[in-house]
Amino acid sequence: MALEFKFPDVGEGITEGTIVKWNVKEGDSVKADQKIADVETDKAVVEIPSPKKGTILKLYHKEGEVINVGEVIAVIGDKGEKVPEKSKEEKRYTGSVVGFLPEAEDEKPAEKKKKVTKSTGDKVKAAPIVRKLARMMDIDLSTITGTGPEGRITEDDVKASVAPVKKEVKTSGGMKKVKKYDFYGYVDHVPLKGIRKITAEKMREAVNNAALVTNHDHVDVTELANVRKKEKEKAAKKKIHLTYLPFIVKATLKAIKKHPYVASSVEGDEIIVKKYYNIGVAIDTPNGLIVPVIKGVDQKKLYDLANEVNNFVEKAKSRKIDLMDLKGGIFTITNIGVIGSTYFTPIVNYPETCILGTGRIEDKVVVINGKMEIRKIMPISFTYDHRVLDGAEAARFMNDLKALLEKPGSLVD
Repeated sequence: MALEFKFPDVGEGITEGTIVKWNVKEGDSVKADQKIADVETDKAVVEIPSPKKGTILKLYHKEGEVINVGEVIAVIGDKGEKVPEKSKEEKRYTGSVVGFLPEAEDEKPAEKKKKVTKSTGDKVKAAPIVRKLARMMDIDLSTITGTGPEGRITEDDVKASVAPVKKEVKTSGGMKKVKKYDFYGYVDHVPLKGIRKITAEKMREAVNNAALVTNHDHVDVTELANVRKKEKEKAAKKKIHLTYLPFIVKATLKAIKKHPYVASSVEGDEIIVKKYYNIGVAIDTPNGLIVPVIKGVDQKKLYDLANEVNNFVEKAKSRKIDLMDLKGGIFTITNIGVIGSTYFTPIVNYPETCILGTGRIEDKVVVINGKMEIRKIMPISFTYDHRVLDGAEAARFMNDLKALLEKPGSLVD
Protein backbone atom coordinates (compact mmCIF):
# COMPACT_ATOMS: atom_id res chain seq x y z
CA MET A 1 0.00 0.00 0.00
CA ALA A 2 1.30 3.43 -0.96
CA LEU A 3 2.55 5.60 1.91
CA GLU A 4 2.19 9.37 2.01
CA PHE A 5 5.50 10.37 3.57
CA LYS A 6 5.23 13.62 5.55
CA PHE A 7 8.07 15.93 6.49
CA PRO A 8 8.86 14.68 10.03
CA ASP A 9 9.38 16.60 13.23
CA VAL A 10 13.17 16.80 13.54
CA GLY A 11 13.04 18.38 17.01
CA GLU A 12 14.28 21.72 18.44
CA GLY A 13 10.89 23.33 17.74
CA ILE A 14 11.49 23.43 13.99
CA THR A 15 8.32 23.99 11.96
CA GLU A 16 9.57 24.31 8.40
CA GLY A 17 12.48 23.60 6.09
CA THR A 18 13.73 24.21 2.56
CA ILE A 19 14.43 21.35 0.17
CA VAL A 20 18.06 21.78 -0.80
CA LYS A 21 18.36 18.66 -2.94
CA TRP A 22 16.35 15.61 -3.96
CA ASN A 23 18.57 12.53 -3.99
CA VAL A 24 15.93 10.50 -5.82
CA LYS A 25 13.46 11.07 -8.65
CA GLU A 26 10.03 9.65 -9.40
CA GLY A 27 10.26 6.01 -10.43
CA ASP A 28 13.44 5.29 -8.44
CA SER A 29 13.59 2.27 -6.14
CA VAL A 30 14.65 3.02 -2.57
CA LYS A 31 15.60 1.01 0.49
CA ALA A 32 14.44 1.67 4.02
CA ASP A 33 16.55 4.44 5.63
CA GLN A 34 18.06 5.45 2.28
CA LYS A 35 18.59 9.21 2.05
CA ILE A 36 16.01 10.72 -0.27
CA ALA A 37 16.44 14.45 0.39
CA ASP A 38 18.55 17.14 2.06
CA VAL A 39 16.39 19.69 3.89
CA GLU A 40 17.77 22.92 5.37
CA THR A 41 16.35 23.68 8.83
CA ASP A 42 17.51 26.08 11.53
CA LYS A 43 21.04 26.63 10.23
CA ALA A 44 21.75 23.01 9.32
CA VAL A 45 20.96 20.55 6.56
CA VAL A 46 19.10 17.45 7.72
CA GLU A 47 19.28 14.21 5.73
CA ILE A 48 15.75 12.80 5.32
CA PRO A 49 15.66 8.97 5.10
CA SER A 50 13.01 6.85 3.41
CA PRO A 51 10.65 5.29 5.98
CA LYS A 52 10.24 2.11 3.92
CA LYS A 53 11.44 0.08 0.96
CA GLY A 54 9.63 0.73 -2.31
CA THR A 55 9.34 2.97 -5.35
CA ILE A 56 9.12 6.75 -5.40
CA LEU A 57 5.69 7.25 -6.93
CA LYS A 58 5.41 11.01 -6.47
CA LEU A 59 7.50 13.99 -5.30
CA TYR A 60 5.34 16.96 -4.33
CA HIS A 61 7.93 19.73 -4.03
CA LYS A 62 10.79 21.15 -6.07
CA GLU A 63 14.27 21.98 -4.83
CA GLY A 64 14.27 25.40 -3.18
CA GLU A 65 10.66 25.18 -2.00
CA VAL A 66 9.71 25.59 1.66
CA ILE A 67 7.85 22.71 3.35
CA ASN A 68 6.08 22.58 6.70
CA VAL A 69 6.37 19.82 9.29
CA GLY A 70 3.52 17.37 8.72
CA GLU A 71 3.20 18.21 5.02
CA VAL A 72 3.29 15.35 2.48
CA ILE A 73 6.51 15.52 0.48
CA ALA A 74 6.57 12.15 -1.26
CA VAL A 75 4.54 9.00 -1.94
CA ILE A 76 6.31 5.63 -1.65
CA GLY A 77 4.75 2.35 -2.72
CA ASP A 78 5.00 -0.56 -5.15
CA LYS A 79 6.05 -0.03 -8.74
CA GLY A 80 3.05 0.78 -10.91
CA GLU A 81 0.80 1.41 -7.93
CA LYS A 82 -1.71 4.21 -8.29
CA VAL A 83 -0.84 7.41 -6.42
CA PRO A 84 -3.55 8.25 -3.88
CA GLU A 85 -5.14 11.68 -4.11
CA LYS A 86 -3.26 14.10 -1.87
CA SER A 87 -5.22 15.12 1.20
CA LYS A 88 -6.55 18.66 0.74
CA GLU A 89 -6.34 19.52 4.44
CA GLU A 90 -3.25 18.65 6.39
CA LYS A 91 -2.97 19.11 10.12
CA ARG A 92 -1.15 22.32 10.96
CA TYR A 93 2.04 21.85 12.98
CA THR A 94 2.00 23.68 16.32
CA GLY A 95 5.74 23.75 16.94
CA SER A 96 5.69 21.04 19.63
CA VAL A 97 8.37 18.38 19.45
CA VAL A 98 6.04 15.84 21.02
CA GLY A 99 3.20 16.09 18.54
CA PHE A 100 0.23 18.27 17.73
CA LEU A 101 -1.52 20.47 20.24
CA PRO A 102 -5.27 21.09 20.17
CA GLU A 103 -6.35 24.56 19.15
CA ALA A 104 -8.18 26.81 21.55
CA GLU A 105 -11.98 26.67 21.40
CA ASP A 106 -12.29 29.98 19.59
CA GLU A 107 -9.68 28.81 17.09
CA LYS A 108 -11.40 25.72 15.72
CA PRO A 109 -11.58 25.68 11.92
CA ALA A 110 -14.79 27.16 10.55
CA GLU A 111 -16.36 26.80 7.15
CA LYS A 112 -14.27 28.52 4.52
CA LYS A 113 -15.57 31.74 3.01
CA LYS A 114 -14.14 33.51 0.03
CA LYS A 115 -14.54 36.93 1.60
CA VAL A 116 -11.57 38.19 3.64
CA THR A 117 -12.70 39.75 6.90
CA LYS A 118 -10.93 41.90 9.46
CA SER A 119 -10.52 40.63 13.02
CA THR A 120 -11.37 43.06 15.80
CA GLY A 121 -11.25 43.21 19.60
CA ASP A 122 -11.63 39.97 21.52
CA LYS A 123 -12.82 38.20 18.37
CA VAL A 124 -9.36 38.09 16.81
CA LYS A 125 -8.84 34.66 15.30
CA ALA A 126 -5.26 33.43 15.38
CA ALA A 127 -3.42 30.30 16.48
CA PRO A 128 -1.26 30.46 19.64
CA ILE A 129 1.97 30.49 17.61
CA VAL A 130 0.67 33.48 15.62
CA ARG A 131 -0.25 35.34 18.83
CA LYS A 132 3.22 34.68 20.22
CA LEU A 133 4.83 35.99 17.04
CA ALA A 134 2.71 39.14 17.22
CA ARG A 135 3.76 39.74 20.85
CA MET A 136 7.44 39.32 19.91
CA MET A 137 7.06 41.81 17.06
CA ASP A 138 4.94 44.19 19.19
CA ILE A 139 2.04 44.08 16.73
CA ASP A 140 -1.66 44.57 17.57
CA LEU A 141 -3.49 41.68 15.92
CA SER A 142 -6.70 43.70 15.77
CA THR A 143 -5.08 45.95 13.17
CA ILE A 144 -4.34 43.08 10.78
CA THR A 145 -6.68 41.71 8.12
CA GLY A 146 -6.61 37.92 8.19
CA THR A 147 -6.38 36.00 4.94
CA GLY A 148 -7.18 32.61 6.44
CA PRO A 149 -10.61 30.97 6.72
CA GLU A 150 -13.19 33.23 8.43
CA GLY A 151 -10.60 36.01 8.71
CA ARG A 152 -8.10 33.85 10.65
CA ILE A 153 -4.74 35.63 10.93
CA THR A 154 -1.75 33.63 9.74
CA GLU A 155 1.99 33.99 10.43
CA ASP A 156 2.42 35.41 6.93
CA ASP A 157 -0.21 38.06 7.68
CA VAL A 158 1.73 39.18 10.76
CA LYS A 159 5.05 39.31 8.93
CA ALA A 160 3.52 41.05 5.93
CA SER A 161 2.13 43.80 8.18
CA VAL A 162 5.65 45.15 8.70
CA ALA A 163 7.32 44.02 5.47
CA PRO A 164 7.53 45.96 2.20
CA VAL A 165 4.65 45.04 -0.08
CA LYS A 166 5.59 43.65 -3.48
CA LYS A 167 3.87 45.23 -6.43
CA GLU A 168 1.70 42.60 -8.09
CA VAL A 169 -0.39 42.75 -11.20
CA LYS A 170 -3.33 40.38 -11.58
CA THR A 171 -3.69 38.73 -14.96
CA SER A 172 -6.41 36.59 -16.50
CA GLY A 173 -6.89 33.18 -14.96
CA GLY A 174 -6.12 34.40 -11.43
CA MET A 175 -2.36 34.38 -12.00
CA LYS A 176 -0.13 37.03 -10.41
CA LYS A 177 2.91 38.70 -11.91
CA VAL A 178 5.43 40.47 -9.64
CA LYS A 179 6.93 43.59 -11.19
CA LYS A 180 10.68 43.52 -11.72
CA TYR A 181 11.03 47.26 -11.21
CA ASP A 182 10.07 50.10 -8.91
CA PHE A 183 9.83 53.87 -9.49
CA TYR A 184 13.61 54.21 -9.89
CA GLY A 185 14.63 51.11 -11.85
CA TYR A 186 14.83 47.33 -12.00
CA VAL A 187 14.87 45.20 -8.84
CA ASP A 188 15.12 41.54 -7.82
CA HIS A 189 12.84 39.85 -5.28
CA VAL A 190 14.99 37.45 -3.23
CA PRO A 191 13.16 35.20 -0.74
CA LEU A 192 14.41 35.50 2.83
CA LYS A 193 14.70 31.84 3.77
CA GLY A 194 16.96 29.17 5.21
CA ILE A 195 19.95 30.33 7.23
CA ARG A 196 19.41 34.01 6.47
CA LYS A 197 15.80 33.84 7.61
CA ILE A 198 16.77 32.20 10.92
CA THR A 199 19.59 34.72 11.41
CA ALA A 200 17.20 37.60 10.78
CA GLU A 201 14.74 36.24 13.32
CA LYS A 202 17.49 35.74 15.94
CA MET A 203 18.88 39.24 15.42
CA ARG A 204 15.43 40.81 15.71
CA GLU A 205 14.79 38.76 18.86
CA ALA A 206 18.03 40.05 20.40
CA VAL A 207 17.30 43.70 19.58
CA ASN A 208 13.74 43.42 20.89
CA ASN A 209 14.66 41.71 24.16
CA ALA A 210 18.04 43.12 25.25
CA ALA A 211 19.54 46.54 26.05
CA LEU A 212 22.64 46.29 23.86
CA VAL A 213 25.78 48.38 24.29
CA THR A 214 29.17 47.94 22.56
CA ASN A 215 32.60 48.83 23.95
CA HIS A 216 35.60 49.08 21.61
CA ASP A 217 39.29 48.69 22.40
CA HIS A 218 42.53 47.44 20.91
CA VAL A 219 45.00 44.74 21.99
CA ASP A 220 48.75 44.57 21.45
CA VAL A 221 49.13 41.01 20.12
CA THR A 222 52.80 41.25 19.12
CA GLU A 223 53.88 38.62 21.64
CA LEU A 224 50.85 36.48 20.81
CA ALA A 225 51.87 36.55 17.13
CA ASN A 226 55.32 35.25 18.06
CA VAL A 227 53.91 32.49 20.27
CA ARG A 228 51.40 31.52 17.62
CA LYS A 229 54.14 31.30 14.99
CA LYS A 230 56.14 28.83 17.11
CA GLU A 231 53.08 26.78 18.07
CA LYS A 232 51.81 26.79 14.48
CA GLU A 233 54.95 24.94 13.35
CA LYS A 234 54.50 22.34 16.10
CA ALA A 235 50.81 21.95 15.31
CA ALA A 236 51.54 21.50 11.60
CA LYS A 237 53.58 18.39 12.42
CA LYS A 238 50.38 16.97 13.93
CA LYS A 239 48.44 18.07 10.84
CA ILE A 240 46.57 20.76 12.81
CA HIS A 241 46.06 24.26 11.41
CA LEU A 242 46.52 26.72 14.29
CA THR A 243 44.93 30.17 13.94
CA TYR A 244 44.58 32.96 16.51
CA LEU A 245 41.06 31.84 17.40
CA PRO A 246 41.99 29.00 19.83
CA PHE A 247 44.16 31.46 21.79
CA ILE A 248 41.27 33.95 21.91
CA VAL A 249 38.90 31.19 23.08
CA LYS A 250 41.30 30.23 25.88
CA ALA A 251 41.73 33.86 26.96
CA THR A 252 37.97 34.43 26.88
CA LEU A 253 37.44 31.39 29.12
CA LYS A 254 39.85 32.71 31.73
CA ALA A 255 38.28 36.19 31.62
CA ILE A 256 34.76 34.77 31.98
CA LYS A 257 35.82 32.90 35.11
CA LYS A 258 36.78 36.26 36.62
CA HIS A 259 33.53 37.87 35.45
CA PRO A 260 30.82 35.16 35.64
CA TYR A 261 27.92 37.46 34.69
CA VAL A 262 29.36 37.59 31.16
CA ALA A 263 28.12 33.99 30.77
CA SER A 264 24.46 34.50 31.58
CA SER A 265 20.93 34.89 30.26
CA VAL A 266 17.89 36.78 31.49
CA GLU A 267 14.67 34.91 32.24
CA GLY A 268 11.85 37.03 33.60
CA ASP A 269 13.18 38.90 36.61
CA GLU A 270 16.17 36.58 37.11
CA ILE A 271 19.72 36.50 35.75
CA ILE A 272 20.75 32.90 35.05
CA VAL A 273 24.54 32.60 35.49
CA LYS A 274 25.94 29.57 33.64
CA LYS A 275 28.44 27.38 35.46
CA TYR A 276 29.57 25.51 32.33
CA TYR A 277 31.75 26.80 29.52
CA ASN A 278 30.39 26.27 26.01
CA ILE A 279 31.65 28.95 23.62
CA GLY A 280 30.23 29.53 20.14
CA VAL A 281 32.43 30.55 17.20
CA ALA A 282 30.77 32.31 14.25
CA ILE A 283 31.70 30.85 10.85
CA ASP A 284 31.05 32.61 7.56
CA THR A 285 29.59 30.37 4.84
CA PRO A 286 28.21 31.09 1.35
CA ASN A 287 24.72 30.57 2.79
CA GLY A 288 25.06 32.79 5.85
CA LEU A 289 26.54 32.86 9.34
CA ILE A 290 26.63 29.62 11.36
CA VAL A 291 27.61 29.48 15.04
CA PRO A 292 28.71 26.00 16.19
CA VAL A 293 29.41 25.67 19.91
CA ILE A 294 32.58 24.20 21.43
CA LYS A 295 31.39 22.27 24.46
CA GLY A 296 33.44 22.11 27.68
CA VAL A 297 36.14 24.59 26.67
CA ASP A 298 37.62 24.44 30.16
CA GLN A 299 38.43 20.75 29.65
CA LYS A 300 40.27 21.13 26.33
CA LYS A 301 43.83 22.01 25.43
CA LEU A 302 44.91 24.52 22.79
CA TYR A 303 45.42 21.98 19.99
CA ASP A 304 42.12 20.28 20.82
CA LEU A 305 40.33 23.59 20.38
CA ALA A 306 42.13 24.23 17.08
CA ASN A 307 41.17 20.80 15.78
CA GLU A 308 37.53 21.25 16.79
CA VAL A 309 37.29 24.69 15.18
CA ASN A 310 38.77 23.33 11.93
CA ASN A 311 36.27 20.46 11.92
CA PHE A 312 33.39 22.88 12.47
CA VAL A 313 34.57 25.03 9.55
CA GLU A 314 34.57 22.04 7.20
CA LYS A 315 31.15 20.84 8.38
CA ALA A 316 29.63 24.31 8.26
CA LYS A 317 30.78 25.03 4.72
CA SER A 318 29.53 21.64 3.50
CA ARG A 319 26.31 22.18 5.49
CA LYS A 320 26.69 18.84 7.25
CA ILE A 321 26.85 20.22 10.78
CA ASP A 322 24.66 18.58 13.40
CA LEU A 323 21.84 20.60 14.99
CA MET A 324 23.14 19.83 18.49
CA ASP A 325 26.46 21.45 17.56
CA LEU A 326 24.58 24.76 17.34
CA LYS A 327 23.02 24.57 20.81
CA GLY A 328 24.10 25.20 24.40
CA GLY A 329 26.33 28.26 24.01
CA ILE A 330 26.94 30.74 26.84
CA PHE A 331 29.07 33.22 24.88
CA THR A 332 29.97 33.83 21.22
CA ILE A 333 33.12 34.98 19.43
CA THR A 334 32.88 36.40 15.92
CA ASN A 335 35.87 37.41 13.79
CA ILE A 336 35.58 39.83 10.86
CA GLY A 337 39.34 40.39 10.84
CA VAL A 338 39.76 37.40 8.55
CA ILE A 339 37.67 39.28 5.97
CA GLY A 340 39.69 42.48 6.43
CA SER A 341 37.42 44.60 8.64
CA THR A 342 38.30 46.27 11.95
CA TYR A 343 35.71 47.71 14.36
CA PHE A 344 32.04 46.74 14.35
CA THR A 345 29.08 46.28 16.70
CA PRO A 346 28.23 42.56 16.87
CA ILE A 347 24.74 41.60 18.06
CA VAL A 348 24.48 39.06 20.88
CA ASN A 349 23.43 35.51 20.04
CA TYR A 350 20.21 35.68 22.08
CA PRO A 351 19.47 34.48 24.77
CA GLU A 352 23.18 34.92 25.50
CA THR A 353 23.97 38.36 26.91
CA CYS A 354 27.49 38.98 25.56
CA ILE A 355 29.51 38.60 22.37
CA LEU A 356 33.13 39.36 21.44
CA GLY A 357 34.10 40.63 18.00
CA THR A 358 37.70 40.65 16.76
CA GLY A 359 39.03 42.71 13.84
CA ARG A 360 41.98 42.72 11.46
CA ILE A 361 45.46 42.62 13.05
CA GLU A 362 47.60 45.47 11.70
CA ASP A 363 51.08 46.86 12.24
CA LYS A 364 50.70 50.17 14.11
CA VAL A 365 53.11 52.73 15.48
CA VAL A 366 52.67 53.02 19.26
CA VAL A 367 54.54 54.82 22.00
CA ILE A 368 56.12 52.56 24.65
CA ASN A 369 58.21 54.12 27.44
CA GLY A 370 58.53 57.31 25.42
CA LYS A 371 59.72 55.51 22.27
CA MET A 372 57.87 54.76 19.07
CA GLU A 373 57.63 51.09 18.14
CA ILE A 374 55.83 49.10 15.48
CA ARG A 375 53.47 46.65 17.15
CA LYS A 376 50.76 44.25 15.98
CA ILE A 377 47.41 45.63 17.10
CA MET A 378 44.07 43.83 17.07
CA PRO A 379 40.81 45.80 17.56
CA ILE A 380 38.11 44.17 19.67
CA SER A 381 34.42 44.96 20.10
CA PHE A 382 32.45 43.71 23.10
CA THR A 383 28.65 43.89 22.98
CA TYR A 384 26.71 43.21 26.18
CA ASP A 385 23.23 43.40 27.63
CA HIS A 386 23.24 46.46 29.90
CA ARG A 387 20.59 44.83 32.08
CA VAL A 388 23.26 42.34 33.21
CA LEU A 389 26.53 44.27 32.94
CA ASP A 390 27.17 47.95 33.44
CA GLY A 391 29.91 49.79 31.56
CA ALA A 392 32.47 49.49 34.34
CA GLU A 393 32.16 45.70 34.62
CA ALA A 394 32.31 45.37 30.82
CA ALA A 395 35.52 47.44 30.80
CA ARG A 396 37.04 45.29 33.55
CA PHE A 397 36.24 42.15 31.52
CA MET A 398 37.92 43.67 28.47
CA ASN A 399 40.98 44.72 30.50
CA ASP A 400 41.45 41.17 31.82
CA LEU A 401 40.96 39.74 28.32
CA LYS A 402 43.54 42.17 26.92
CA ALA A 403 46.06 41.26 29.64
CA LEU A 404 45.73 37.56 28.82
CA LEU A 405 46.18 38.11 25.07
CA GLU A 406 49.13 40.48 25.54
CA LYS A 407 50.89 37.99 27.83
CA PRO A 408 49.84 34.69 26.20
CA GLY A 409 52.12 32.33 28.13
CA SER A 410 49.19 30.94 30.20
CA LEU A 411 47.24 30.14 27.02
CA VAL A 412 49.65 27.43 25.83
CA ASP A 413 49.19 23.96 27.33
